[in-house]
Amino acid sequence: MNWIVYILKCADGTLYTGITNDLDRRISEHESGQGARYTKGRGPFELVYDEICQDRGEASRREIEIKSLDRDHKFKLISGNRS
Repeated sequence: MNWIVYILKCADGTLYTGITNDLDRRISEHESGQGARYTKGRGPFELVYDEICQDRGEASRREIEIKSLDRDHKFKLISGNRS
């Protein structure tokens, strides 16, 4: 089963990075307020980046790498991958 690392742009302009094995379901959860605590009340969201990983471990490691980037580097990453 593939896992996906994704970045959402929130309505307030902030970015949220997460992982999932079902991107459509996870975005729906964020939209309904049942996703992450951080995204609650920050919608609507725009999916600005997604990356397929082979397993959960790889996705988790990649999520940590992306979360450690500063905002400018995240936007550079996003600009190279339009979903």
